[in-house]
Amino acid sequence: MPADEVCDCHVLVIGSGGAGVRAAIEASQYGETVLISKTIVGKGGCTPMAEGGYNAVLREQDACGIHFEDTLKGGAYLNNPELVDHLVRESPLRMGDLVKWGAVFDFTEDDELAQRPFGGQRFPRTCYAGDRTGHEMMVTLVERLDGTGVTTLQEYTVIDLLKDGDAVIGAMALDEKGDLVLLKADSTILATGGGTKIYDISTNSSSGTGDGFAMGYRAGAELIDMEMVQFHPTGAVYPYDARGRLVTEAVRGEGGILKNAKGERFMKNYDPARMELSTRDVVARAIATEIQQDRGTVHGGVYLDVTHLPREQIEARLPVMLEQFLRFGVDIRITPMEVAPTAHHVMGGLRITPHGQSTLPGLFACGEVAGGVHGANRLGGNALADTQVFGKRAGEAAGKAGTRKKTVDREQVGGQQKRIAGFLDGNTNPALVRRELQLAMWQGAGIFRNAGELENTLATATQLSGMHLRAASARNLAECCIVQNMCCVASLVCRSALLRRESRGAHVRTDIAQSYDAEHSPFGHTFISQSREGIEPREVTP
Repeated sequence: MPADEVCDCHVLVIGSGGAGVRAAIEASQYGETVLISKTIVGKGGCTPMAEGGYNAVLREQDACGIHFEDTLKGGAYLNNPELVDHLVRESPLRMGDLVKWGAVFDFTEDDELAQRPFGGQRFPRTCYAGDRTGHEMMVTLVERLDGTGVTTLQEYTVIDLLKDGDAVIGAMALDEKGDLVLLKADSTILATGGGTKIYDISTNSSSGTGDGFAMGYRAGAELIDMEMVQFHPTGAVYPYDARGRLVTEAVRGEGGILKNAKGERFMKNYDPARMELSTRDVVARAIATEIQQDRGTVHGGVYLDVTHLPREQIEARLPVMLEQFLRFGVDIRITPMEVAPTAHHVMGGLRITPHGQSTLPGLFACGEVAGGVHGANRLGGNALADTQVFGKRAGEAAGKAGTRKKTVDREQVGGQQKRIAGFLDGNTNPALVRRELQLAMWQGAGIFRNAGELENTLATATQLSGMHLRAASARNLAECCIVQNMCCVASLVCRSALLRRESRGAHVRTDIAQSYDAEHSPFGHTFISQSREGIEPREVTP
């Protein structure tokens, strides 16, 4: 199997969602930039699917300091405060970029950007384009990208990072025919998105398989807080074909209410002050508890009801939700939706500086693959802002970084060639491994966790990672690599969850008694790499 070098560039960006495209736009100002994607640029990934909005402080009654406090409190004080500070101060500037580049957001009658309330936030600061916000952003970003000199490589699956000593000098990828190609770069940016497709029920697109987490880990980068997986409270449960599909937080932001099968508005029992606009971890646990205690619907969910809202409001503010459910025969204007928690977002990821620099020379990360911004629970609307703030920061830092000598390790390349060739002689269907892994993670590493189930799930992921996968043809080689990545990410989640012997944000350990709240936790980030793992101590102010 040949390994052809297809480029030698200044900056290589891996991933074509909101963070990756924003990083490529920025990096292109400093030298030759290549954007590589396993999907079609602007079409795959989670950014185009993001519905709710983008958080930015734009009103006099709001303040960046308040957004900062809301984000830390929502993240159970596990966030990196320096990263949060950059997020809240720069998100209005990056929103300004999008509007300047032609993004069409909703405006008020006073010609100001419209903002809706979202959970865990004291002011309405979530900008939106109906409930198609991410799609509008991606259309704008791709149009901007087309005006740069960035080279795009589409439908290439990056399978590992290239290294020269400790430094990352590019990546290895499979093209659409299954041929191995090498891409050398002075700086490499991981913008590969999240990985909740390791769970049976997930809002993520098919590309959300955690490739960046796995590749960063194998290369020697340090990851933090990988146990922190957000389960969005409201994923569709019925009909079955819609299972797991995101029902945006904008539904609750517009006034939707949650009821159990008895017709009770149950959030009053869990967060009477904020009700449906509590943080996602609280709402997800509340719904899961109602279902576990036999107050759920026959389909295993609860009701999310907007039938009391004016039809015109639903049609204007929630057009995607209306259209989505109409396709399945449910008119949300007259019938409540059935919803339940669904795996949605990974708050953990590669440890980064405010410039997106990872712990490895030459490797940057931005977007969902990076950890530290959102702590133990992400606020709705902060993810789209994250893509733009840290996409720009990583692109700029990578672009400004100097050139480096890039000597390809032929032994490393040979190892990949041997790995890939082995798939052609394998004996296990990767689709079966994927399915078994997803079921195990859903059952053993979900919203409620304990050591026994986590250890069993880790053992399953470890056993599945050793299966001799079979590629039916050269074009199926990428699928085998992706399933191996999924097994790696699942093991990182379970190992980190075992390290954190407390309940914090999205991570709930039912087997550990706890006498303190999140603000007074003695624990900081979990960390995990090829050379070490553990949990950092945290200074607690009395």
